[in-house]
Amino acid sequence: MSPETEIRESQPGDRAAIESLYPAVFPDEDLLPLLRALLQEPAGVLSLVATVDAAIAGHVLFTNCGIAGTTEALALLGPLAVATARQRQGVGSALVRTGLQRLEDAGVAQVCVLGDPGYYGRFGFAPEEAVAPPCPLPGEWRAAWQSITLSHAEPSRPGTLTVPPPWQQPALWGP
Repeated sequence: MSPETEIRESQPGDRAAIESLYPAVFPDEDLLPLLRALLQEPAGVLSLVATVDAAIAGHVLFTNCGIAGTTEALALLGPLAVATARQRQGVGSALVRTGLQRLEDAGVAQVCVLGDPGYYGRFGFAPEEAVAPPCPLPGEWRAAWQSITLSHAEPSRPGTLTVPPPWQQPALWGP
């Protein structure tokens, strides 16, 4: 990561740049409805941007979640996007690491993600067996359901991840 990269919470003035980032990085996926809905959640969403020379170079969201029937604090990582010109420069890693540290500082015990095991494994994410995703996953996606336990927290009890309404769409959890 270059020294001029800054990680900070997103601000309302960042919205247009954030919204232009996702279609450019994921031209075959329409993540804007999910992104917009999560950014409108009244609380419980950590939205971080990476800026390089004051321009948005990347963005990540972490959504506060739980496990049905418990008071455990979990989070769901995603979506994450880094501008094509800034990929492989540590921007995505800095966003994820900063988010994980902030969540740990806030008392979140565990973070789940549905993503590439090769990418997220470098942060300590491992296959998640105890906490089920909120919607069924296709068999070929099962290895992509991962989590990381933060700090000295105990791994979460078995159960299903409870998520806010924007994440309750089955289409987000399958092809």
